[in-house]
Amino acid sequence: MNAQDTSKIRDLAIEVLKENDRGHYTVPTKGLYPFQWNWDSCFTALGQAHFDESRAWTEIETLFEHQWPDGMVPHIVFHLLDDGYFPGADVWDTKRPTPTSGITQPPIAGFALRQLYERTTDRAMADRRARALLPKIEKWSAWFYANRDPHGEGLVAILHPWEAGRDNSIDWDEAFERVPTDGIAPYKRRDTQHADPAHRPTKEQYDRYLWLVEHFRGLGWDNTKLHDASPFQIVDPGFNAILIRGCEDLASVAEALGDMDTARRNRDRAAKGLAALEALWSDRHGQYLCLDRVSGKLVDSASIGGLIPVFAAIPAERAEAIGTIIQRQAEKLKYVVASHDPNDDRFDAKRYWRGPVWLVCNFLIVNGFLKAGRQEEADLITRSSLELIEQSGFAEYYDPYTGEPCGGGRFTWTAAMVLEFLSSSNRGQK
Repeated sequence: MNAQDTSKIRDLAIEVLKENDRGHYTVPTKGLYPFQWNWDSCFTALGQAHFDESRAWTEIETLFEHQWPDGMVPHIVFHLLDDGYFPGADVWDTKRPTPTSGITQPPIAGFALRQLYERTTDRAMADRRARALLPKIEKWSAWFYANRDPHGEGLVAILHPWEAGRDNSIDWDEAFERVPTDGIAPYKRRDTQHADPAHRPTKEQYDRYLWLVEHFRGLGWDNTKLHDASPFQIVDPGFNAILIRGCEDLASVAEALGDMDTARRNRDRAAKGLAALEALWSDRHGQYLCLDRVSGKLVDSASIGGLIPVFAAIPAERAEAIGTIIQRQAEKLKYVVASHDPNDDRFDAKRYWRGPVWLVCNFLIVNGFLKAGRQEEADLITRSSLELIEQSGFAEYYDPYTGEPCGGGRFTWTAAMVLEFLSSSNRGQK
């Protein structure tokens, strides 16, 4: 890609981010996702920081204005009424001052905080805004271990597929069979009006998504009860790696601000989590696997959730094995990284999280490879990601065989990740 092409793509990415900006928060894309999503906003802030540092801080600050009193940060904030999305605020019925959902999402905020803090040129602003966010993000991290790790093992569980951000991953199929579908209220989906139904989760999956929402709502969204009451309890290695990395990054920011107690607590959490993560490693698959906490068994499903742990400080031999998987994918597919093992019969190149390429996951893996000193794999994924953009624009996700754009178009976090890939600041990030 020459300098002219790079400049053009950068300008187009900024255009997408500005188009989806609602002043103090950003929507993932028009129509399909008309509200503020948790981890989307944290990735979005990384992109915004390339052209408007103050606005990037505002994106995360807005999200944390809606943190629950117990520390949980919801996965959706319904700033405005919009009946174009289901399930809306009325279905969640969380009774928050500004309506929110009642579940959470991958805690990328700790990582995002460190990135903004270290990149911001106005150091006084960075200190001030980081000091305000630090205790809020730490409270969220502590919430996970208090509410999703009941036996203090160092790993947390998700209780709904939407919490992982990988809604219909093959990882959930077996455990999802335990979730009933009877008794749910009649509903009409909106997502299939904005995107090809063949690219979206099935009706049976949606029935189970909604059963869990109604079940948790019936418990008053009491986070002290939800874990043990859920038939779906999955320890996702990628989710935990993001939390572990976030704790490490919180510790680094805390140290820079002179808050040694916060730094110590978060380094302890990260160290315990990293040690516990090894129980999820599969020699047969050469990657990490999910753990079904209800059955006590590892899930026989080689997804991108088991590759994302390279984002944390995993052992060098684990990073090397994950690098081998990426190289093998590159031999089979036109574009990497597929969200599921393409050799698995259940792989689906176009159906959401059952095969397509997602640039946010590519970014996490690239960042991890750079930290691990694996430049070759990082460059391979970066090239593939930018080639997708040149061919297919800023889509939500892509077919790894053809590069066909799938899901929503002009997608915010895709544009944000393009700015990250184009920036030299993504090289050797701390």
